[in-house]
Amino acid sequence: MASAPAKLPAWIDIGLLPLINVALAFVVSGLLIAALGQDPFEATWIMLRGAFGYEESLGYTFYYTTNFIFTGLAVAVAFHAGLFNIGGEGQAYMGGLGVGIACLALDQHLPFALMLPVSILAAALFGAAWAYIPAYLQAKRGSHIVITTIMFNFIAASLMVYLLVNVFIKPGQMSPESREFATSAWLPHMHEALGWLGMEVAQSPLNLSLFWALVCCLLVWGLIWHTRWGYEIRTVGANATAAVYAGIPPARIIILAMCISGALSGFVGVNELNGVQHRLMLDFAAGYGFTGIAVSLMGRNHPIGIILASLLFGALYQGGAELAFENAAFTPDLIVVIQGLVVLFSGALSYMLRGPAERLYLRLSLPTVVEA
Repeated sequence: MASAPAKLPAWIDIGLLPLINVALAFVVSGLLIAALGQDPFEATWIMLRGAFGYEESLGYTFYYTTNFIFTGLAVAVAFHAGLFNIGGEGQAYMGGLGVGIACLALDQHLPFALMLPVSILAAALFGAAWAYIPAYLQAKRGSHIVITTIMFNFIAASLMVYLLVNVFIKPGQMSPESREFATSAWLPHMHEALGWLGMEVAQSPLNLSLFWALVCCLLVWGLIWHTRWGYEIRTVGANATAAVYAGIPPARIIILAMCISGALSGFVGVNELNGVQHRLMLDFAAGYGFTGIAVSLMGRNHPIGIILASLLFGALYQGGAELAFENAAFTPDLIVVIQGLVVLFSGALSYMLRGPAERLYLRLSLPTVVEA
């Protein structure tokens, strides 16, 4: 009698398969570039150099990586509860709104040591509050979380336009943005922090929110795998009916997981507004919430995998911008297509090779057990 299929080891499931998917995405991208009459190897070299080749490019790559870590963690927490939260864009927007309100109200009165935790708390509260509404509708009214979260993205965008045009706009200007925050609300850039230690590096938007993103990875890991709440979240995600028999109320867990997810997305506002823009403005989310879905899928909903996937997408963003600057044949639309192929293979087709990998692994490593 043949043995039951064994679970793939982590180095294959989390490590090898995502790498193969990314390689396939780059192969298809290379074929597309070659069909346009360009050298795919030269394009790859320009992207790598643009992402990692000098200090400023590294700063931009890690700056994008920070946002992807926040949104990737947000999607992962919801996934563990069996929820598909595609509202990270709107939750990031609302988190930024919380940061903006807190800074505009308090930046003249609080020092940096108090302004930073207030900004982080405001981002979490506003992001969680925006996620709470679709979570409640799913848990108590049966509304589908996918539909409500994607609708709330558009509501958040419209709300931000109204508020910036009619409420928070700086008097006497046409651009829909607030006044500049006081310096007590500015998160130091990485080149400034390293300069305090005597290390000279090139200027870039990278700021200290990168460390907060890594702390969030550690907190999510501890929450999901080492707390009672995490156990309940994973149980509901695996089998909500069995969770009821175990005394776990799925409605409460749905709301809890979505609020945590929204808070994590809201931290994009800390990176963007406290760290870079220093004012409340439109479009600072810039698609990070949607890319976070692919980041989470590629990282297998684990913080370590999410860090690596975020670094990849950060390199794609920065390297793609460098490629479009270096070679006029690579328009921004073509760069988006290349990034989309990586999203396709790493996200939508992330499990395409899992079946063949399982069969090959069983054939090579597991002996066949026959009944005597």
